[in-house]
Amino acid sequence: MTFDNLGLSTDLLRAVADSGYTEPTPIQQQAIPAILKGQDVFASAQTGTGKTAGFTLPLLQLLGTTKPNKVQRMPRALILTPTRELADQVNDSVKTYGKYLSLRSAAIYGGVGIKPQIQTLRRGVDILVATPGRLLDHVGQKTVDFSQIEILVLDECDRMLDMGFIRDIRKILAVLPPSRQTLMFSATFSKPIQQLASTLLNSPTQIEVAPRNTAAQQVEQVVHPVDRDRKRELLSHMIGFHNWQQVLVFTRTKHGANRLAQQLAQDGLKSTAIHGNKSQAARTRALQEFKQGKVRVLVATDVASRGLDIDQLPHVVNFELPNVPEDYVHRIGRTGRAGNEGRAVSLVSEDEYPFLKDIERLLNQTLVKDVVPGYEPTFQAQKVVDQPKRQRSNQGRSNRAKPQAPSKPIRSKKPASPGSARKRLHTA
Repeated sequence: MTFDNLGLSTDLLRAVADSGYTEPTPIQQQAIPAILKGQDVFASAQTGTGKTAGFTLPLLQLLGTTKPNKVQRMPRALILTPTRELADQVNDSVKTYGKYLSLRSAAIYGGVGIKPQIQTLRRGVDILVATPGRLLDHVGQKTVDFSQIEILVLDECDRMLDMGFIRDIRKILAVLPPSRQTLMFSATFSKPIQQLASTLLNSPTQIEVAPRNTAAQQVEQVVHPVDRDRKRELLSHMIGFHNWQQVLVFTRTKHGANRLAQQLAQDGLKSTAIHGNKSQAARTRALQEFKQGKVRVLVATDVASRGLDIDQLPHVVNFELPNVPEDYVHRIGRTGRAGNEGRAVSLVSEDEYPFLKDIERLLNQTLVKDVVPGYEPTFQAQKVVDQPKRQRSNQGRSNRAKPQAPSKPIRSKKPASPGSARKRLHTA
């Protein structure tokens, strides 16, 4: 199938072709026709599968074929995203694919001045991309009019719920026209997401193009057991020894991200940190320098685990495992995008093995354990991993249970890369 088969306009096909893409991804093949028919859509797809283009292309088509009801341009489509970075990237996609259309778009979010955003809204926009908090600021100041909204998109809605935006979302929904097309895109079909969908969507088309909570197949995953106080040393060794030039490293805390970036810089590795306490200008600058190769290591908290669209990112490192196993899937989804192969490395200390077992249970697979010579942990990592469940109770707090002899770990084979030579469109 090609984009020509999906019912898109000539202007949109031309923009897609300009980007060098010919074959739609599975999520695009299913979502685009349903959205063009005016149906509500409830879609789940892994990050990196092209779901942003899956809704921006048909949204542009629907708005491009009808004229606004009033002379003053009020938003006709609203796209809600959980983070500033994702808002910018979605807006970039709208501009890229809508460059031959006479539609205006804008992204508004916190962390920057509100006055320029007010001026942009006064000039008129057709498509508004926003984070919930800043959008409510505009609602409170009466600087945005939703009376002409035809389409609502909730992007990464599971992440928005995780970040506590459910109240903000409901406040926004209360001021939108009830007669509208609603699209929900999520990485998971969790119960809270399904409950939200049941209250928002009208007889939706449900799309699921990948198994729930699974990591991208083209990502090779490996665990390096190591003592906590030697993690930074091991990370510097791996980056230098393997000559990694672009590495995204995840920590649990903002303070930890700053500290690790400083330590890596002292090791001679140009590094910077990105997290919620950074100003929007600093976050944007750090991401741009990382993409351009000016910064070798980007240390991030989970604020960056969604929405970061970095072409051909080869390496993701979990310096610390997340305590929510789904976040592991989102983190490593930053690599192995657009059919490219990637590698996800996790540095795991003794206290993190309960988190590791939760991740393996979610993925339904045992991850490869590989002790790096010279960095052998003092704890008996493999014995901890291979203990029966009944002996691992309360393991995170106590190691009183007598471990069994280690069994040979199951090594998952690295899957072959996709055979198709045609380039697929993956935008978020």
